[in-house]
Amino acid sequence: MTSEGWGTPPVEPISQHYIVCGGNALAHRLVLELVEHYEVPVVVLVADRTRDHAPQIEQLAGVAAVVEYPNITEEALRAVSVGTARGLALVEGSDQENIHAALSAQDHNPDIRIVFRMFNQRLGENIERLLRNGAALSGSATAAPAFAAAALGQPNSVEVGGRYLHVAFDEAITPDRICVVADRVDRQDLSKLRLLAPQEGDSAEFVRLATEFGDDGPFRPGGVRREPPPATEPEPEPVPGGVAALQALPIEPREVTNWGRRLYWRLLDTMRFFTSARLRLVLLTALAAVLMSFAVLWYLSRDFGWTVYISLLDLAGAAQPDQPTDLTAGTGTGGAWQRVAQVVITICGITFAPVATAIAVEVLGSGRRGLPRNPSAGTRDHVIVLGLGNVGTRVATQLHELGVPVVCMERDPQARGIAAVRALGIPVVLGDGPFEEQLRRARLKHSRAVVAVSGDDATNLEAALEARHGNPDVRVVVRLFDDNFARHFYRTLDNAASRSVSYLAAPAFAAALMGSEVRGTLSVFRHVLLIAELTVEDGSGLIGLNRHDLEDPGGVRVIAVAFARSAQLHWNFPDRTRRLAPGDRIVVAASRSGLARLNTVLVEEG
Repeated sequence: MTSEGWGTPPVEPISQHYIVCGGNALAHRLVLELVEHYEVPVVVLVADRTRDHAPQIEQLAGVAAVVEYPNITEEALRAVSVGTARGLALVEGSDQENIHAALSAQDHNPDIRIVFRMFNQRLGENIERLLRNGAALSGSATAAPAFAAAALGQPNSVEVGGRYLHVAFDEAITPDRICVVADRVDRQDLSKLRLLAPQEGDSAEFVRLATEFGDDGPFRPGGVRREPPPATEPEPEPVPGGVAALQALPIEPREVTNWGRRLYWRLLDTMRFFTSARLRLVLLTALAAVLMSFAVLWYLSRDFGWTVYISLLDLAGAAQPDQPTDLTAGTGTGGAWQRVAQVVITICGITFAPVATAIAVEVLGSGRRGLPRNPSAGTRDHVIVLGLGNVGTRVATQLHELGVPVVCMERDPQARGIAAVRALGIPVVLGDGPFEEQLRRARLKHSRAVVAVSGDDATNLEAALEARHGNPDVRVVVRLFDDNFARHFYRTLDNAASRSVSYLAAPAFAAALMGSEVRGTLSVFRHVLLIAELTVEDGSGLIGLNRHDLEDPGGVRVIAVAFARSAQLHWNFPDRTRRLAPGDRIVVAASRSGLARLNTVLVEEG
């Protein structure tokens, strides 16, 4: 591997290579995917080789060159030989910068495959139409479902053909599972987990049952009868390690909403407007007096409608007084009790009016100032999202769409995610004080989970540990890049999960760079299972292959097949010998290396 200075092209002429622009965590993971699983030459363009992940990228075996330029200019693209490259990945910089670089690269090489990161997905779809061979992906959108699902303690899902695929573990697995995706699952030691284990034939389960429960009793392999253990001997201990399976749901799983509790919390939320306990006592006393006076008026008149009418007028200070019919006696139409009740209601109305005015002014005034609102006293059973970068904003938005209460925390008052979550009515705690104080303001004691997704591993870990100290029962989900760090995290904390944005997104970017469509990623703890859809085109290397050829242990499972000129997907298609023809579509569940193998077939033979 060589590394170059500004304006200097690679030492040796290079072609048919792939270019990765960026020195962040996603670029690091993407380069690893390309050199380890796809085994293609990679040239990396970084803004500063001494910052971010650029030093680690420079040490990777298989990287052809690292070129340093402060911006992706025409000169920089020529320095990385964009004219002879097969693919270009833009995974750093703003949406505008990536759009400009993608269009410039296409001018230099009309046939180059371009994959660029876009936060604004709608804009990315429109830019795709301007490119001859391009794809816009969002790393945060790819990773956010895994973080949101981890916060709720449930699997994330990927929609394919009207079904929502998800991974279930152990007792949650139903008989209609599609396939087993992992075994030897040990939550304390994730290194033992085996992804996409060797698959037995369709009849294996029936053979096992026949040998276990045959007419002559259980049998060992080889026909030797196995006697059941004596009653005095203990049952053998189960083999450690669980199982994970791919399942499908007809509808996307959503959070169950307890409307009774939500109504109760909303009432508490309303009381937040009353600024002090003394004022709340005064208002509650006034309300009790109004209700008692209302009861007196109703008892005297026996007319509910008239009682409501006169009570509202009294509250507004606009009721007509009870005129005496006999000035000498001082008696009126309603009597003394009616007069007392009306006076009480009118005085209480004087108390309510300024409070209602203050509430209206506060609500309208805070809206005009554009300030994010703090979590109210009625916030309960919510998820705290720390960090409103691209990922944090996506996670908060997805949880909100699922009907889960959310509170956000952000130290940078200029973070662009603040405006996005505020538009959804999500409260935000701002400030750079100690996490203990910030979490207290976010009502940690009443929260269900804390999701720390800032860009710094140490900050995320500090927030998680502080949250667990303040609430031992809270679930913590932490964004961590380093795998060893995450392994220790799992061993140390219970009711915790760790995810890596770059680890979740990089396989999708690599597959897109090779021309495949990844429908989504499913998390099996820190491992990634890719759901991809491949179309068999004329000249494709997939033509003539069957399920036996496509599937391999630890790599690929064909979970659905659609025949040419048919939109219907056949799940778990039983015919493993049928060969693929042009126009067929297959949906696969694959590991990173397994999908790389399929993509290599497409690139080399297609």
